[in-house]
Amino acid sequence: MTFDWKKDIKRILLCILAGVLMSVNLRTFVHTGGLLPGGFSGLTILLQGVFSTFWGISLPYGIVYIVLNSFPIILSYFKIGKKFTIFSCITILTVTLLTDIIPLRTITSDVLLISIFGGMVNGVSISLALHAGATSGGTDFISIYISEKFGIDAWNYVLGFNALILVGGGFLFGWDKALYSIIFQFASTQMIHLLYKHYNKNTLFIVTDKPEEVTAVIDAMTKHGATSMDVKGTYENKKRTMIYSVISSDELKPLLEHIRETDEKAFINVIKTDQLSGRFFMRPND
Repeated sequence: MTFDWKKDIKRILLCILAGVLMSVNLRTFVHTGGLLPGGFSGLTILLQGVFSTFWGISLPYGIVYIVLNSFPIILSYFKIGKKFTIFSCITILTVTLLTDIIPLRTITSDVLLISIFGGMVNGVSISLALHAGATSGGTDFISIYISEKFGIDAWNYVLGFNALILVGGGFLFGWDKALYSIIFQFASTQMIHLLYKHYNKNTLFIVTDKPEEVTAVIDAMTKHGATSMDVKGTYENKKRTMIYSVISSDELKPLLEHIRETDEKAFINVIKTDQLSGRFFMRPND
């Protein structure tokens, strides 16, 4: 486990910012709307409500949240990456410490607005953690583990799992807040899809006269392989080479720029890839 201090300090700051944003969101939008956010944050709030309503016991958010995250932290440490887990713990500890300290504040009383904008803020905070090479904990650990092990985008599966958790909240505390919470979680998931594209994939078809140079650029920038095929352009009746490769979506823009620098006449077709079977290189988290 090596450290790049300049890069790692930036990651730490992003992790802290993500934790602060989550804590503020919990004490403003989430609390005012009586919502259950996704993952272990929602489960923590649900447990607080159960203990308070039925037994008159006030549970501190931070302690319950850190206990629930214990198993996912262990899973992440051994299955995803040590540095990844350490940086994730910075976000988790920030949320643990600040959520019980930040005073409650009402921004708006409109539950629909709270559900939409609170979900968007939640999605932004999770995306900040992901861009720092970390996560906000809980189901995010599990989602990343599934995405890396099976090569799929698991965020929508997490949304489904969270919806099941909300059924319990609906039975106990009313269906209106549970349904608004689903809107909150959907908005959060869509923001993650918009801001973090690491697990999305694109297929490239590149027609070029410089196949060796283009494949070298793909390998150097992404570590992905490529397949070249001899083709014939019907417009000029000229033999050319078509290169086929699959890359992560977050690698697309810089790669296209370098391909254009290598061969400005290259014809490039980009196709969204929904499912992929076979070996596909994923950058390690550590």
